[in-house]
Amino acid sequence: MVSISKFPFTLLPEIKPILVNLNPSMSWSCSRCTFLNPPSQKSSCQICLSDSPLAVSSDPSISVPKPKWPCKACTFTNPYHSISCEICGTRVSASGLATLETDDDDDDDLSSSVGNVFLPLRPCNKGKITTRAPIMVEDDVKESVRFRCTNAANKRKSREEPLGVEEAEVDAAMGYRGVKAAATKAIEISDSVEQEPGKTFSTSKSKVLKILTYNVWFADIEMHKRMKAIGNLIALHTPDVICFQEVTPEIYDIFQHSGWWKMYSCSISNVMELTRGYFCMQLSKLAVKSYSCKPFSNSIMGRELCIAEIEVEKDMTLVVATSHLESPCPGPPKWDQMYSKERVQQAKEAVELLERKRNVVFCGDMNWDDKLDGQFPPTDGWIDAWGKMKPEETGWTYDTKSNKMLSANRTLQKRLDRIVCKLQDFCVSDVKMIGKDAIPNLTYIKEKKVKSEVKKLTLPVLPSDHYGLLLEISPQ
Repeated sequence: MVSISKFPFTLLPEIKPILVNLNPSMSWSCSRCTFLNPPSQKSSCQICLSDSPLAVSSDPSISVPKPKWPCKACTFTNPYHSISCEICGTRVSASGLATLETDDDDDDDLSSSVGNVFLPLRPCNKGKITTRAPIMVEDDVKESVRFRCTNAANKRKSREEPLGVEEAEVDAAMGYRGVKAAATKAIEISDSVEQEPGKTFSTSKSKVLKILTYNVWFADIEMHKRMKAIGNLIALHTPDVICFQEVTPEIYDIFQHSGWWKMYSCSISNVMELTRGYFCMQLSKLAVKSYSCKPFSNSIMGRELCIAEIEVEKDMTLVVATSHLESPCPGPPKWDQMYSKERVQQAKEAVELLERKRNVVFCGDMNWDDKLDGQFPPTDGWIDAWGKMKPEETGWTYDTKSNKMLSANRTLQKRLDRIVCKLQDFCVSDVKMIGKDAIPNLTYIKEKKVKSEVKKLTLPVLPSDHYGLLLEISPQ
């Protein structure tokens, strides 16, 4: 038996939280449905009626202990606002932060909910604001994020050719959060040559362009192994452009240390982006003239349209846009918070902005339900890639029956993810679904309540709860 007194640390006393009423003059984000509730005397969410979170009391006589998180590597107890351990530098896990932010794990039993398969939404209640106001972050958090980003950038400098990326002015008229431009010369390459980031290619070789869209699922279920599996799919299919949804800072960090990462330039360069709960991200092997993001005016979940303008060859550009449209989030008492109107309006807003371009691919997790939302907005000149190439197949990218990882959830089979195109210099040559196979020798335990009995199910793990879509387009 080893005496605990020999270890160089002291045990912290047990801290019991003090329940304090929420300040009625403050707005607050619901930890269940992510709705931003206005200041009110009510103590429950206006959408799903969930209880409001704890808030700091205005009474100075009441002291609420600041939460801390223990480092998994060295056990040092760090202040909540620190993203990395102050002793050894180990990054806090998303699950660690989620545990401190909310203690809602008991509400996993949502089998009667219409849309429970879209959960978890709880880890994503950061930055959910309707107008995307500037995010206020403490200086030490900024410095911590900036330090990690600088280190990562320095590591890649030795193996990447500089892209000459500069921050440009924000286009206030269009509502863009930021635009960055990259200037590179067109270089003709052979199909057999491995593509370097920031290069263009000549269409004289009739090279097929591959564009991948994938919702990577921010759930903390075997996250590292799932992201590695997605990396293996990238290495296998070698997409030229990648559009990810539900990327968290932790997932970003995993990708950044992956072998395939060095082949791409990334749309995420602003260190403040990494303080958000989750976001969309674009990567490209080809030269990118600009990246930009336009928040949707009606989103209560912080959703936006991300746009990459890619230089395919001199005087020929391809616009690739992605988004994660408003998610269904039903809750009591009516279970009807499906946000269909918001989703339809966001799709129309995106299409109206993109259709001015000559060559456009708009892809992502549209959360689209044909029965509820109707036909997807694109009209003349636009095509649905899956509908055109594989009209005989359902195209369900979210399928609780074929994706055994989700077999404990309520049955849902939908074509949530879409790729629509408006092309004048290209044509769609193929589209396929990827990520449908379970990761070998990997399972997880899922509790499911059947009547009054709670059963533990051993289920396989797939790369994500969604399947990815891989589009191929060829020069005409």
